Amino acid sequence: MPHSLKSVLLLGALTLACTSAGAQTRIGLAVPGGETAPLLEAQMRAGAQAAIDAVDGELIIETDACTSEGGSAAARRFVEDGVSAVVGFLCTEAIEAALPILTEAGIPVIATGIRTDSLTDRRERTGWQVFRLGPRADAERDAAARYVIDNWRGSLFAIVDDGTIYGREIAETVRIAAEESGLVPVFVDTFRPQLDNQIGLVGRLRRSGATHVFVGGDREDIAIMARDAAGLDYALTIAGGEALRAAGETPLAEGIVMIAATQWEDAVAPDGEKPAEEQGYFLPVHAAVEIAVAASEGGETIGDGRFKTIIGSVEFDAKGDMEGQIYRSYRFDGSSFVPVD
Repeated sequence: MPHSLKSVLLLGALTLACTSAGAQTRIGLAVPGGETAPLLEAQMRAGAQAAIDAVDGELIIETDACTSEGGSAAARRFVEDGVSAVVGFLCTEAIEAALPILTEAGIPVIATGIRTDSLTDRRERTGWQVFRLGPRADAERDAAARYVIDNWRGSLFAIVDDGTIYGREIAETVRIAAEESGLVPVFVDTFRPQLDNQIGLVGRLRRSGATHVFVGGDREDIAIMARDAAGLDYALTIAGGEALRAAGETPLAEGIVMIAATQWEDAVAPDGEKPAEEQGYFLPVHAAVEIAVAASEGGETIGDGRFKTIIGSVEFDAKGDMEGQIYRSYRFDGSSFVPVD
């Protein structure tokens, strides 16, 4: 291990030990500020405040403006404020600018809104003390591939995408993984998105004999595809990614499958509606603060611990990514997506 990295880790350990032996635990929260994402920021603030109140700690909130300049400025303020850890961040530019400063000061970061793979992939090279409480960008693609391999073996299935980077990448990942597992789709195609109907595509799917189709595309196109298949009396099982969570004009058909990251509120508070501020980022940020406080007061390294949180037990792998399968499958029941696994 490089001498500089050893020094950083030692400084971090000393910071945590001093905090546990001294005054109130201070945890930093990095939010975008401005009009970038007001509801998401409200959820982050509410979750962090609820968690810090439960341990009688102190929350230091800084805005990063979702820019590299804002991220580095926020990081310097966190160092001046003497926080023992920082949680939050929604924008890659901001966290990548903040991490060198925070790592140099021995302050670990628990990111709750960054999916960029390189954030943790570069950990060994950069020495960044960053942990990700949430999914990686490639996790959705891998989960979709697992779903098709595990559930459609023996079925005549197709894979189509809308030609966008998102649609093409998820569809190609599913196709390659399926073929490596000995499964070959009966039909592969790229369709034109945002049309009033997808009759042509649905017709080609039916002629191919496909009974199942994975769609790399957005919610509206998938809804139209299902509507047009029903109009042709064509029994077609459709699955897609978490783009299906978006709002849309065309009603979704019952039975559509969505592969998406865990909605932790499904398990924590399955009954009843929560206020908007207690949804979304409320739970992961709450959990991140719990982890930061527990590590600080226990004088331990975040990467080596297993922490009890509001979303359950959490631990991180060697890269700093959250252990376990974060994605699961949901089925639309006519009014909402409900977990099926």
